[in-house]
Amino acid sequence: MLKVKICGLSDEKAVAQAVNSGADYIGFVLAPSKRQVSLEQAHDLAQAIPKNVKKVGVFVSPSLAELKEAIAAIPLDVVQVHGDFDDQIFDQLTVPSIRALQVTDSDTVLDSKADFLLFDAPVAGSGQTFDWNLLADKDIKKPYFIAGGLTADNVAEAIALFQPYAVDVSSGVETDGVKDLDKIARFIESVKK
Repeated sequence: MLKVKICGLSDEKAVAQAVNSGADYIGFVLAPSKRQVSLEQAHDLAQAIPKNVKKVGVFVSPSLAELKEAIAAIPLDVVQVHGDFDDQIFDQLTVPSIRALQVTDSDTVLDSKADFLLFDAPVAGSGQTFDWNLLADKDIKKPYFIAGGLTADNVAEAIALFQPYAVDVSSGVETDGVKDLDKIARFIESVKK
């Protein structure tokens, strides 16, 4: 069954809506961003998330110490890493990992020591899709997430094209930069049906 990750959550109502609508992963942005939450905020929000829904910490170019601190403090089930990062560090983590890769051209590197890959737009969190044709003929060896500009209106097309392990949305379930409870429900429903 295709998985859904709702990312960039920062308040109890949005977390509850995502969980109740059937999200498989909840993402907390722990890197500088308009969606950033502190370890304390993420810990408090995580208390309402049942065990079957995975808590994901989203980082940009983190150190191993930062990852370990967040895994323990929140606690996290999965870490997602964007930016410059020593791929060898994935071997030292105690939880599964997602390596986010910005798809900019046909030469984008499509591998990592992480457990999962995540293909995103050149500017993560921008609400823009990447050129899906860039991955059309690629032999991708790991389970992967598709992100970047997904909405309830285009996610079925992305699923049909890629048959990914999971889809990931943040700005596509927002209105004026704020998580929209109806859009969260509609997005998950569009994926799960």
